Amino acid sequence: MKTLSEPFILLLSGLTLLTLTAITPHDYPTWWMETFPIFIAVPILVATYKTFPLTPLLYRLLFLHALILMLGGHYTYAEVPLGNWMQDWFGFARNNYDKIGHFAQGFVPALLFRELLLRSSPLRRGKLLFTLVTACCLAVSASYELIEWAAAEMMGQGADAFLGTQGYAWDTQSDMLLALIGAVCAQVLLAKVQDKQIENSKPN
Repeated sequence: MKTLSEPFILLLSGLTLLTLTAITPHDYPTWWMETFPIFIAVPILVATYKTFPLTPLLYRLLFLHALILMLGGHYTYAEVPLGNWMQDWFGFARNNYDKIGHFAQGFVPALLFRELLLRSSPLRRGKLLFTLVTACCLAVSASYELIEWAAAEMMGQGADAFLGTQGYAWDTQSDMLLALIGAVCAQVLLAKVQDKQIENSKPN
């Protein structure tokens, strides 16, 4: 009997969880806005699976990132239970679940950009690759903040759940800082693991 591949299991699990989070969310506009990246990424990943499969590490991290988005979409970032527990445990003044999301916004794309650049460009491992990957992640973070600004302008107070600022004046700057920290941490902690998986995936 043929066993299911790990990427297929992750895809099936992700779609199931996405469906569950769409059942009675806090509000549907916020759910759509928070989970919209999933609807862009999944078709691309499926379409390129045979011609350009990613490393197992990257598929797992993308799945984890999708879970973070789903929870934020279901509850809104300001009301995710994990953030409330963190607020109680560490004495935070606010629900900081959105900061987990912005850290992941740097951490996961860093390894995605790194893998794409290593496999499809003349770039090699080193300071230039590290710098370019970090810059790409900051660009993604800045673009997301611009999208949030546009949403706030168009929706007015209706965008509060999407923005999740909770009255914090430096929310945008701290979001981008966490994305930067995430991008650096990913490359420092997981570059060798990723390199090994890339090497193992090369045809003999």
